[in-house]
Amino acid sequence: MTQTAQLSFDAAGFDAFIESRNEPDWLTDLRREAWQHADAMDWPARRHEEWIRTDIRTFQIGKYAAPSNGAVVDVATDDVHQLTHGVELGGRLETVDSQIVNETLDPELAAKGVIFGSLERICQEHPEVVRPHLFTAFDPDYDKFAAVHAAFFAGGQFLYVPRNVVIEKPIHIGSVMTDGGCDTTHTLVVLDEGAEATVLHESNSVTENAGGLHMGAIELIQKPGSHLRYVNLQEWGHKTFHFAHQKALVDKDATLQWTIAAMGSGLSKVNQSVDLIGPGADSQVNGVMFTEGRQHLAYHTQQYHRAPHCHSDFLYKAAQQDKSRTVWRGMIKVDKDAQKTDGYQRNDNLVLSHHSRADSIPGLEIEADDVRCTHGSTTAKVDEEQIFYARCRGFTRKEATRMIVTGFFQQIFDRITIESVRDALGAAIVRQVREYD
Repeated sequence: MTQTAQLSFDAAGFDAFIESRNEPDWLTDLRREAWQHADAMDWPARRHEEWIRTDIRTFQIGKYAAPSNGAVVDVATDDVHQLTHGVELGGRLETVDSQIVNETLDPELAAKGVIFGSLERICQEHPEVVRPHLFTAFDPDYDKFAAVHAAFFAGGQFLYVPRNVVIEKPIHIGSVMTDGGCDTTHTLVVLDEGAEATVLHESNSVTENAGGLHMGAIELIQKPGSHLRYVNLQEWGHKTFHFAHQKALVDKDATLQWTIAAMGSGLSKVNQSVDLIGPGADSQVNGVMFTEGRQHLAYHTQQYHRAPHCHSDFLYKAAQQDKSRTVWRGMIKVDKDAQKTDGYQRNDNLVLSHHSRADSIPGLEIEADDVRCTHGSTTAKVDEEQIFYARCRGFTRKEATRMIVTGFFQQIFDRITIESVRDALGAAIVRQVREYD
């Protein structure tokens, strides 16, 4: 643990948390309101449709300490990150157990008005930029996890790209958690009109089997004509609880390419939503999930068309081995005024063992009458004929399985234009594939 004075997620812990921070009154007021709501809420009910396939009865928040300003464990963050190899970065921010340990920004970008770094620091220095956007995509009242996060978030990251500024070099965000640690980071990205940026965001534990608690949120705010590529690689330790709310607001003629890779944590419950709020908005969401052991990864996604003439393209691919399980529940939602909507949604699963499981639940909720929306889902095992064909040519069964799994994810890889991301995801998946009879 990195904390020198442990704070609990209760009223006394919240008061001590507030006392330990030097924040503007408006942010403290937001936190106090969130805690009041959180304290009055119950944890999600087992029979609630959103949680009926995800059992959190083993989760006990009292086992974890809230973030505090204690000594930080020295972690070689470069050893756990994968997306930065061979990449020239425009800025970099590192947190360990919700505490900022390093933040840098290219002076040329700072001269153009780009703001990047600690969310708490920038709340002090540039409240006029942060305050209008914080908690506008993320809803602190969504559930108790969201409310507790809003009250206790720490070590957050903020990126603002001014009007018509193009960031050529990727911005990197690294969130690292020690064994038994806690991460409540809040990520806020704001692109003004005509701005462009690429963000690489990695979440890692110090070891593969580390435990801990992540209760986080991501807000992506895109003004008209902006373009964002956002990559989120999640590799928490396999004893970690991972609860997150992630949402993007995409305005008129803006484009978003959002790629997620989920291969870590013991239990994940993530809500990911893209709201297309201006005419001509366009989003492409790509997802890769690979599970092993007894991992349980549940992702609930939404493509919300709130304006006409918008396009959304969604593709999640998941592979499960051992006794692991993935749950995907997706929705394309179209408001009555969102005519000329073009929405696509697909989830494919490759089951690699007799005891693994994939639940895939696509959905449509359409109120407009001039739309084109399609969805689909597939679940299958590795084709034994393909393995036989490969083994006849000298490959072992494990080598053949690796090739088949890589080919299964290739459609996602082909969509990724960042070479370091494409290579890292491919390597991460290949090294986890084991041999089965």
